[in-house]
Amino acid sequence: MDIILNDVEVRVLGSLIEKELTTPEYYPLSLNALTNACNQKSNRDPMMALSEEDVVRALDSLRFKQLAVLSADGGRVPKYRHLLAEKMGLMPAEQAIICELLVRGPQTGRELRTRGERMYSFADQAAVDEVLQELSVRETPFITLMPRQPGRKEGRYAQLFSGIPESTEERAEARPEAARQRVLAENERITKLEEEVDSLRGEVVALQLMMVEFRAQFE
Repeated sequence: MDIILNDVEVRVLGSLIEKELTTPEYYPLSLNALTNACNQKSNRDPMMALSEEDVVRALDSLRFKQLAVLSADGGRVPKYRHLLAEKMGLMPAEQAIICELLVRGPQTGRELRTRGERMYSFADQAAVDEVLQELSVRETPFITLMPRQPGRKEGRYAQLFSGIPESTEERAEARPEAARQRVLAENERITKLEEEVDSLRGEVVALQLMMVEFRAQFE
């Protein structure tokens, strides 16, 4: 995909789409409402704590990429809306799927049907699978099916707006044993103490020099 978004841009774009589909009466969104939508505790993975400044920077970038715009509805408070459907020619069902992947990360087809119901009512799982197929085989695909992980019955779909996702298996590392974690923590504590001692020694030397200079004034 030609357009590559960072994590904050992904969250802002996904939140705009979600609110248009779930609460159209409050859409477009003010900066405050959009920031709250990005940081909400439900239907989000990972959780974020974005400032309004973070959201403004993401909006400016999305506007440059023609994915968001300042609404022309007027009013005292500036409001923002996304342009994804217009720019990419997406239907509501496709927007719902993409939105879920933007705000909650990779998911299975069944998870997408269950979680996407709040934005679009799919007739059955086959309807979801059809949309997933359409989004996957476009000339410029919007989503991809990730390799199935060990212990899972289904592969998970991921959005491609932030680039090709890494496999969880590739990123996963063995968690250190509890004993090793304690040793690492102890080593870190000792290192910090040694740094503090060196700093204090430097301050003592500086004070000693100051004292010598002070006494020299009276000799």
